[in-house]
Formats: sequence, structure tokens, C-alpha cells
Amino acid sequence: MLIILGLICGVSFGGYTAHRRKGRWPDILHYATSYGIMFMLAGLVLTLIIHRTAT
Repeated sequence: MLIILGLICGVSFGGYTAHRRKGRWPDILHYATSYGIMFMLAGLVLTLIIHRTAT
């Protein structure tokens, strides 16, 4: 659940950041993809930490 939430938040934040910097559509797509992957990996690490400490 945290992985999907991180992906959605990352894509929206990356797209917003590129749009705010007046980027064209390839820039917006690149930022959205990069931030989506980064936030998704952060969610994965957080999920693994939570599961490891719970058991």
C-alpha cells in the first residue's frame, strides 16, 4: 500500500515541480517518472522496515 501511495505522490509531485519550472511535456514526463520511481523505492524501503520490526 505504501509503495502505490509513494508512486502516486511522486508522480504528482514531479509533474507539479516540472510544470512550476515551466517545463515542456517531455520535461514534465521525465520529472514525473523520476520522482515516481524515487518515492516508490522510498515506500518499498519503509514497508520492508515496518515488516522487519513487526516480527
